[in-house]
Amino acid sequence: MKKALIFGIIGSFFFAFTFVLNRSMHLSGGSWIWSASLRYLFTFPILALIVGKQHGFLQVHNVIRKNLFNWLTWSTVGFGLFYAPMSYAADYGESWLIAASWQVTIVMGILLSPVFHKRIPIKNLCISGFILIGVFLLQVHNIADLDIKITLMTLLPILVGAASYPLGNRKIMEASGDQLSTIQRTYGMTLCSLPFWFILSVFGLVNAGVPSVNQTVQSLCVAVFSGVIATLLFFKATDLVNSNHKQLAVIESTQSGEVIFTLLGGVWLLGDSRPDGLGIIGLSFIVFGMILNSMIVSFSKKSEIIDL
Repeated sequence: MKKALIFGIIGSFFFAFTFVLNRSMHLSGGSWIWSASLRYLFTFPILALIVGKQHGFLQVHNVIRKNLFNWLTWSTVGFGLFYAPMSYAADYGESWLIAASWQVTIVMGILLSPVFHKRIPIKNLCISGFILIGVFLLQVHNIADLDIKITLMTLLPILVGAASYPLGNRKIMEASGDQLSTIQRTYGMTLCSLPFWFILSVFGLVNAGVPSVNQTVQSLCVAVFSGVIATLLFFKATDLVNSNHKQLAVIESTQSGEVIFTLLGGVWLLGDSRPDGLGIIGLSFIVFGMILNSMIVSFSKKSEIIDL
């Protein structure tokens, strides 16, 4: 559990590059379409090189062929319907707002438990709600200054992405079982989401033209930091606790660390405002919530409590 928790936190650091660089690309005039599609178009050959060298392609391709429809469907959901809406939202909200709003995926992941024939872990749900309160306190001053329309244009796409990411990830885990390693599964999902990204790229070429060199370079950075490093760390963390649904909820809660890392990156790189008193309290809530969540799971395991 401790190893998975460390992987999750480090992964959240690299995921933060997504929010900061996506906002940076928007501020420099780049289209959200290219911000979204270029990340995965760059990620695919990198993963292909790694998988080809470590495992070869025969095993992963055979697993995909046996369940092609599910792989195409849930990879598109888990990657396509997760990242495209989030990139779109970056056009309407600062990096801190996107990162803070994204934390609803913590609750979404827990609420999806019945879909996989599991009972909702109530204690984890309460603690995850505690984390979200901290996220709200962190950004309450900034949210109060935003226009309602802009807020909705930011939050609605994020809600779609927040539900799609854990749903697609868990469905693919369910479909592949223990047949694939973390990197093989990530490669497979990226491969099967390519039709979505090709279609989106054509749409971008027609409506926004060719991406600039600056946006291309930043998209490559997102692909490496978030698309490869962060995704592999997070998937590895979920693999380590896949048999324990409550521990899986804790690992998904580590994504709240993205808010802290994005806030720091936004202040240093994009000139975002520093958190006020409520913001500092919010940061404390997030960190305390993560620690408390981990403690509850450890206590439950020692007490041999199976269901909450």
